[in-house]
Amino acid sequence: MKKFISGKMINLADPRIGSKVIFRTDDFFAPAHRILKTDNPIFREGLFDKHGKWMDGWETRRRRSKGYDYLILKLGKPGKIFNVDIDTTHFNGNQPTYASVDGCFSKNKPNKNTKWFTVFGKKKLGPNKNHNFTSKNRSIFNYIRLNIFPDGGIARIRLYGKINMEKINLNKKNINLTSVLNGASIIGCNNEHFGRAENIIAPGKAKNMGDGWETRRSRGKNFDWLIIKFGKSGLIKKLEIDTHHFKGNYPDTCSIQTANIAKNVSNNFIVKNSKKWKYILNKSKLLANKKHVFKKFLLRRNKENLLRINIYPDGGISRIRAFGNFVK
Repeated sequence: MKKFISGKMINLADPRIGSKVIFRTDDFFAPAHRILKTDNPIFREGLFDKHGKWMDGWETRRRRSKGYDYLILKLGKPGKIFNVDIDTTHFNGNQPTYASVDGCFSKNKPNKNTKWFTVFGKKKLGPNKNHNFTSKNRSIFNYIRLNIFPDGGIARIRLYGKINMEKINLNKKNINLTSVLNGASIIGCNNEHFGRAENIIAPGKAKNMGDGWETRRSRGKNFDWLIIKFGKSGLIKKLEIDTHHFKGNYPDTCSIQTANIAKNVSNNFIVKNSKKWKYILNKSKLLANKKHVFKKFLLRRNKENLLRINIYPDGGISRIRAFGNFVK
């Protein structure tokens, strides 16, 4: 088995699932909403706006009084947070000295009386790097407060965790089982050189080629693959393989395998055994910049909670949608 890229938890701070900034103490130098962007931070040499140097992130002015800056996020889907990525890429000398994260679950917008709970306490930040912090708090949150001490700039915040499936209507018909909005996540893939694997399960239509999953040119007899885990076991009735935006770099063909495996197994076990899964779709031709719909499958199934897509020999797919219904 080739070395694979381990799956990532869902980024609960992703604006594509409805997460947004609802309050910030200040964003004089760079607007707070940029901190949620899904692409990697960029640096534009020599670009200034009316407030100063243009920065790809959230940046507050230099404080001349006591206190600290913070912003509040409303999560598009409530969930549990396991890891937090505080990214100060391109902030060098203007990054905060420390940061901390709090959370709460509230039916109403937080106010001065809201009781916040610690996701992680005050942590030292360095310039121009990703900081990964683990949370031991397993509470369900729908609001998050990012505190920076005393001021400065952060390029991105990513809140990796799991959507609370109790808030999802499991009885709904014709649901997209591979959507992040319904609890789907990436178990692993063998390559994501040009486009991150988690893009393939994002809601909506891809905004550009960078908003999909794309592998490097293999130059050999190999093929690429990606495994998706559903939020709950379901039964696929229709598949959509979308190559939107991929015109000279779409895969030639693809195939689909599925399985239903118990919850408490490792990603390594799933990947190792995935070659043996039954095919529901044999190698099928793909075209450029097109949504391909498949309704006829090779075998009858009772339920499945894992899907493996194989692409031959390489290339990019913007979205995969597996419509069906959850089953017990």
